[in-house]
Amino acid sequence: MTENPKHLLDSASESSQRPSKIAKTAVEELSDDEEEQQQLQQPPAKEPMSPNSRIQRYLVAVEYIGTRFSGSQKQPNIRTVVGVLEEAFHKFIGQPVPIFCSSRTDAGVHALSNVCHVDVERISKRKPGEVLPPHEPVVVRRAVNHFLQKNEGDIMVIDVQCVPADFHARYKALERTYFYRLLSGPEPLSTFERDRAWHVPEEMDILAMQEASKVLVGHHDFSSFRAAGCQAKSPMRTLDELNISEVVSNPYFPTITERRQNNLALGDLHASSNKSETDLSPSSISIDDRARGLNGGTDFGFGIRRRHRCFVVTARARSFLYHQVRLLVGVLKAVGTGDLTVSDVERILNAKNVTAASPMAPSCGLYLGHVKYDLP
Repeated sequence: MTENPKHLLDSASESSQRPSKIAKTAVEELSDDEEEQQQLQQPPAKEPMSPNSRIQRYLVAVEYIGTRFSGSQKQPNIRTVVGVLEEAFHKFIGQPVPIFCSSRTDAGVHALSNVCHVDVERISKRKPGEVLPPHEPVVVRRAVNHFLQKNEGDIMVIDVQCVPADFHARYKALERTYFYRLLSGPEPLSTFERDRAWHVPEEMDILAMQEASKVLVGHHDFSSFRAAGCQAKSPMRTLDELNISEVVSNPYFPTITERRQNNLALGDLHASSNKSETDLSPSSISIDDRARGLNGGTDFGFGIRRRHRCFVVTARARSFLYHQVRLLVGVLKAVGTGDLTVSDVERILNAKNVTAASPMAPSCGLYLGHVKYDLP
């Protein structure tokens, strides 16, 4: 039987303080991979709480399909991640509450885990004015998801944790990890992949992309990878990781024959001790082809779609500039298709001007993967 939060909970509400208004910002000005650009500033001072206050701050991790939202930040008359979350919490506790996200995402950008914080004071519905002990995190997750799934079902709370009243989802973030998916191959994208990755019809050289990424890792002036709308005071950033790997494209349901062929093919590759690392690289044989044991063959049988090669770019840093990840991916893609060389990437980085960079990658392939904290 499905739990009904109205019976599951004795109800809760936010404190009587009126939530602060969020400044009106055009959707296109929101950052998809930007550090919260004033991260070194201290969070706004909070009004002192009553000694008897039972307000509990929750850290809430959410996943969502970015193409269903006009960005994460709340906007008037537009469906956004924060707007939908605030609506669900309002239904849950009976009072409007402001929600603060760790990272902003533009329209089309997905999240495997974006993190927010929210303050909740649990007030009894049976005895108005009576303050009750805070809800357990599991109750918050189930109740909010109940209301979210009644809507479009394109956003879900995946984790909830109680944190101290001064713990800020944005300012306490130690590290952010983004993933970008590229699908390479001439075939049109599968229906299942539409708006989930960047389709690149050309073949891509993963080794060249990996070499180019080494140029960009570290502490640099990333002015060439900073969109015009960036409000950060400094273009200096430390990119801790920029890596490209090939993975099996989804969805993939291998038959027992394919699994056996894959094991044989991989065994043969590892047994060839006279082959160099380059010979064994994914640049020569795709993972999907190795999985089928076809070595690039095209006879898949009637009704069997030839899958694309799937590349994932991982970018990890404490903070990013406005559109930095998508601009980095745009350059790496150009290297992969042969339009740029590693030397060109060095030139672009040293130019310190965004006009030197390749066109920015589209938002549909970008995923906010993880926000790291030192949790109490």
